[in-house]
Amino acid sequence: MPIITLPDGSQRSYPSPLSVLDVAADIGAGLAKATLAGKLNGELVDASHLIDHDVSLSIVTAKDAEGFDLIRHSSAHLMAHAVKQLFPDVQVTIGPTIENGFYYDFASPRPFTPEDLQAIDAKMQELIKQDIPVERSTMPRDEAIAFFRNMGEAYKAEIIESIPVGETLSLYRQGDFIDLCRGPHVPSTGRIPAVKVMKVAGAYWRGDSSKEMLQRIYGTAWTNKKDLQAYLTMLEEAEKRDHRKLGRQLDLFHFHEDAPGAVFWHPKGWTVFQELIGYMRQCQQRAGYVEVNTPDVMDRSLWEISGHWFNYRENMFTTKTEDDRVFALKPMNCPGSVLMFAQGLKSYRDLPLRMAEFGKVHRYEPSGALHGLMRVRHFTQDDAHIYCTEEQMAQECKDVVALVLDIYKDFGFDNVRIKLSTRPESRIGSDEVWDKLEAALADALESMGLEYTLFPGEGAFYGPKLEFVLRDAIGRDWQCGTLQVDMNLPERFDVSYVAEDNTRKRPVMLHRALFGSLERFVGILIEHHEGKFPLWLAPTQAVMMNITDKQADFVQDAVRQLQQAGIRTVADLRNEKIGFKIREHTMQRVPYLLVVGDREVETQSVAVRTRSGKDLGILPLAEVQQRLNGEIAARGLSLL
Repeated sequence: MPIITLPDGSQRSYPSPLSVLDVAADIGAGLAKATLAGKLNGELVDASHLIDHDVSLSIVTAKDAEGFDLIRHSSAHLMAHAVKQLFPDVQVTIGPTIENGFYYDFASPRPFTPEDLQAIDAKMQELIKQDIPVERSTMPRDEAIAFFRNMGEAYKAEIIESIPVGETLSLYRQGDFIDLCRGPHVPSTGRIPAVKVMKVAGAYWRGDSSKEMLQRIYGTAWTNKKDLQAYLTMLEEAEKRDHRKLGRQLDLFHFHEDAPGAVFWHPKGWTVFQELIGYMRQCQQRAGYVEVNTPDVMDRSLWEISGHWFNYRENMFTTKTEDDRVFALKPMNCPGSVLMFAQGLKSYRDLPLRMAEFGKVHRYEPSGALHGLMRVRHFTQDDAHIYCTEEQMAQECKDVVALVLDIYKDFGFDNVRIKLSTRPESRIGSDEVWDKLEAALADALESMGLEYTLFPGEGAFYGPKLEFVLRDAIGRDWQCGTLQVDMNLPERFDVSYVAEDNTRKRPVMLHRALFGSLERFVGILIEHHEGKFPLWLAPTQAVMMNITDKQADFVQDAVRQLQQAGIRTVADLRNEKIGFKIREHTMQRVPYLLVVGDREVETQSVAVRTRSGKDLGILPLAEVQQRLNGEIAARGLSLL
């Protein structure tokens, strides 16, 4: 006679075992219709799971995060089912959920075509309409190996062979399709409300480049058709904003196969890059930072002391010299900063010491992971390391958080989420130290009234961290800034300061990046603004155009005047129609288009248009100069 305790504390007793779905039906028909699964004492189970003892039960629907994940997981099985019906010779492998959807890897005798993907999508919709029950069963390991081998599913059999002998496995069947899976799943295919096949790509079996290449079909699934359409619309918008396409169109940067994962900045792109550095320098100077620079290449022994050699070696570029010394291109700026702190005796009076560096770092990323400016091997961090006493740690944490949030507001990012990542399994330092550091970050956020999400086990190997996640103009999230507190590296490098009582004490070390990677931040800004940088960041802030050759001298003199006033202005004196010039510079996202004809020459003025097509009329050149300088100084964020 099981007694069921519900989330509100109420209890229901039943004379015999019953399923999660039966309990939902007893509560109400509407809940039963919405039920996807249940949580028994916190463990996720199928809706068909029989309850035969006293438990705490939560009903899982599509409104719950677990329900959303179930829909996507079941959608992967649905896609495999559709593929097997259409292409019986294809073998299925694995199909996990990912952000915004799922994928499934297949071994196919021929590549999937766009027409195949359309057919798969149509078959999935057909299977949803059939509302096929999804049923769980179990099978001993060795029996399951033989079962899948007899079906011709060699990859499934290989997966099972890696499972310990004696295990009992769970299988899920829907119609004529059966798959190995720990589950749970939705009760039937008709419970998948909105799904779409997206694309196909290559993927090595088990991620091993020495093994055969499979075909990975991606899909997306949502809890309703409206959200699915919103996601597809967002993808269309993202395609228009792709920083790689806009980088070519706006002549900002390029990549070359002879330097994979490294950026070739063109003059316009380098202007944006340098403006960001100049902006950050001003912010850091006001906040009491000093700027330093450390070497790009340092001896292996340094990385052994820091722990990077043992925890990060596979991501480091190394070289050996003729005298057999091993050096590494720095993947992080931290060890160099510690050596900088160790140079000369430091007193408590010198603390907090805030040392900033625009440091070039190098990290090996697999070629398949490289993605424009967003994922590179050679990039610049706006790094800083703050050395302080334990008593100063809390205030320094709060100051960094306040600084990063203020900076993001200057770029139009008001919706910032904060993640607190705590100690990972592989780490250095004692639990006592980690307790202290994690508390410092949590207390700083709570004292500032800021909400955060906890991510257990996701911290760096040397300390917990805060991650700042920005939401862009089309709703995508980007993780940018970080703050880490660390008492381990100062210990490992044996650095100290002279305390007020003349004893030696270890400083606390705060690792801080605000933009993060400058390359990546430029990419984010390009996509956020669709290449329409705010005036202060725009590589070309104004273009002055003549209508006929008679205005050429005035244009050249006026452009020099604006340039001398600090406004990045160019002259377009080409023998082209003025409408053509305006269209071309509008496509180049130039904020201000200044047109000069005979009347403007006579009145020492210019006709002013914005890139959005707004006509500001004919204004004296001095007024235009004043207007642009004022907007640049204010770092206006309006998209003209």
